[in-house]
Amino acid sequence: MRVLKAGLILRRIHAKNPATITLKQILINSCRTCSSGIIPNERIRNIGISAHIDSGKTTLTERVLYYTGRIAEMHEVRGKDGVGAIMDSMELERQRGITIQSAATYTMWKQHNINIIDTPGHVDFTIEVERALRVLDGAVLVLCAVGGVQCQTMTVNRQMKRYDVPFITFINKLDRLGANPTRALQQMRTKLNHNAAFLQIPMGLEKNLQGIIDLIHERSLYFDGPFGENVRYDEIPAEMRAEAADRRQELVECVANADEALGEIFLEERVPSVDELKAAIRRATIKRSFTPVMVGSALRNKGVQPLLDAVLEYLPNPSEVSNYAILNQEESTESSKIRMDPTRDASQPFVGLAFKLEAGRFGQLTYVRVYQGCLKKSEYIYNTRTGKKVRVPRLVRLHADQMEDVEEVYAGDICALFGIDCASGDTFTARTSASLSMESIHVPDPVVSMSMKPSHKNDLDKFSKGINRFTREDPTFRVNFDTESKETIISGMGELHLEIYSQRMEREYNCPCVMGKPKVAFRETISSSVT
Repeated sequence: MRVLKAGLILRRIHAKNPATITLKQILINSCRTCSSGIIPNERIRNIGISAHIDSGKTTLTERVLYYTGRIAEMHEVRGKDGVGAIMDSMELERQRGITIQSAATYTMWKQHNINIIDTPGHVDFTIEVERALRVLDGAVLVLCAVGGVQCQTMTVNRQMKRYDVPFITFINKLDRLGANPTRALQQMRTKLNHNAAFLQIPMGLEKNLQGIIDLIHERSLYFDGPFGENVRYDEIPAEMRAEAADRRQELVECVANADEALGEIFLEERVPSVDELKAAIRRATIKRSFTPVMVGSALRNKGVQPLLDAVLEYLPNPSEVSNYAILNQEESTESSKIRMDPTRDASQPFVGLAFKLEAGRFGQLTYVRVYQGCLKKSEYIYNTRTGKKVRVPRLVRLHADQMEDVEEVYAGDICALFGIDCASGDTFTARTSASLSMESIHVPDPVVSMSMKPSHKNDLDKFSKGINRFTREDPTFRVNFDTESKETIISGMGELHLEIYSQRMEREYNCPCVMGKPKVAFRETISSSVT
């Protein structure tokens, strides 16, 4: 609450004097870091924001960070000011207007700590979505109100199913021409086979979008102010009361089909109270037997705050999700799986999963999800794959490309380590005797191959350094040397995937590269006829 108040006060200061941005950001961060005590599991949410290309994931994340007081002002993905969204920290992302790497951040909303990972939408960068969903407890699936369920939406849905991740759906872009949230909901039911229902319906569409109607509390919500920061509650307009009543009844029926307690209330023909309905939605959502559907327009600043409330109310905290480590034994039995203890203290030995690597300004940055116990700065931990003992020289929490040093992290936290030599998917433990490994991340096979070589022969050292780094960071980026054609062959998830790495080679290593189709080595075979 203290952080939220500080953000609102300083935002008013900024309205009068824009030069106070830096001071404001410093004060918000200091308010956040000065809070003492361990946040309990009940007030932690680890969520990912996933969707098809151009559904508005990064714009939605920008609004979330602004309303929670995490950033001082909002910028657009393809904004005219040239600043770009905070989560698109890579120069290539800002130029192209797409998300290439998943970016992690954390913020506070109503005294709850929300860890957020904003993921790419292109299928070329599907590994970023894959490893994010592997370590998250819940997710927000963003749908475009015009496009509805698209091809990458189905891929993301399969990934969520693979890791058993409960999610909320947010139908975005209601302000666009041709927006049809009802069609998007119908596609969720037919194409994705989800028991889904509206928790909200819009008041108007396209340029007439005025606000949204909350079906649970049966009231209308308006978003006033220049950035929609003031949520105003009112009665449902008379002309929409009949539709709202029908949609609420449909919501109750869908949840009653998925939740036994609400099903009994429904069979008794009793109207459930707000608390009973919310509790049933939460139980069904966590079991993945029901999908709540929210609506809004992130670009027009409508519907984001109710979505944040829904994340707290309906998505699970770390203690409500079962995570297992596998005991490395020769014979595979049922008892080889050990459930991780999510208690946020040092009573259990530390277990964490390195789910992403990134070469930063200070060396290799290793993203870690803590599943059990406590990890402190300067402690020694063990890599269960290699058996090596490593020291943690620096422990940080991430806000896009900005880092904030912390002294310790607990089960349920997402953090990053510096100076740790490991591979993506490695498990770290506090004891050398614990031969545990967390369940692995699914890595799809590459589908496109191209030849790649440096434009200048003098750049071979830079080329090999870049190739080595990219293969460590991205398991879907494969490299091999064809001895017959004397070419370096790179393989990935698509042409855009490989093109991005070629551009990164030039930008980050000053090594321009030439790409082309792989050559085929022809062999001449001589057949000898036997007379």
